[in-house]
Amino acid sequence: MWNNSYQFDKKVNNISNTLHTTALHTNTNTYKTFYICSYGGSGSSMLTNYLSNFGKVVHIHSRYPPKKLTYTGCINSNTYCYKEWFNDVQIADGNLHKYIVIYIYRNPIHAIFSRFENKIGTNPHLTHIQCNPNIKLQDVIDSNDDLYGIEEFFNNYTKKENRNYDIYCVKYEDFWDNIEPFNKTFDISAAKYLYPIKTETTKRYTHLNELNKIYGPLICKMNSMKFIEKV
Repeated sequence: MWNNSYQFDKKVNNISNTLHTTALHTNTNTYKTFYICSYGGSGSSMLTNYLSNFGKVVHIHSRYPPKKLTYTGCINSNTYCYKEWFNDVQIADGNLHKYIVIYIYRNPIHAIFSRFENKIGTNPHLTHIQCNPNIKLQDVIDSNDDLYGIEEFFNNYTKKENRNYDIYCVKYEDFWDNIEPFNKTFDISAAKYLYPIKTETTKRYTHLNELNKIYGPLICKMNSMKFIEKV
């Protein structure tokens, strides 16, 4: 009996030590709320999971960032709003310092084949980013136009506006080689074992010539941006 009890106490102490060690590798920034915004297929889920180690995280697919920062979904609101959209209730100015808004973006062609392409039926993700859910990739190719509105989405977050908060625009492609600078930007102290692991699923890319023509100007715009830009 004593041995079993000892082993149990030992396990509890090991768990406690592990949690304490984890706490030592995180900052004291746990009162922060991170808003992670994207059009999807751009690493937003990865970043949401990573930053959940350091505070509260809200995953946002709203196409329209508000001029004055608001809550999301039904938080503090009696009006229904999808959980990944900004709602109509403003955050008090005195609480804005508790929120960090990050917009993470990626080459649109990679994002399309990750989340946008849907050959059969409607695509709920397009509804989540406030786009016509019936649009198919072939429609984009046939029209030679950005029917998904990816460039509009990008512009809405990256253009300087008269907002009462800052947006940190983060380039997904550069993130993996710059996690430490990313952490410094947001005052995060993290051990490397907490760093996210890059995983890419194999996808079959089609219509690359057409897509590069449609999204070429946007890709050039993205390439010209720094890894992190505050707007």
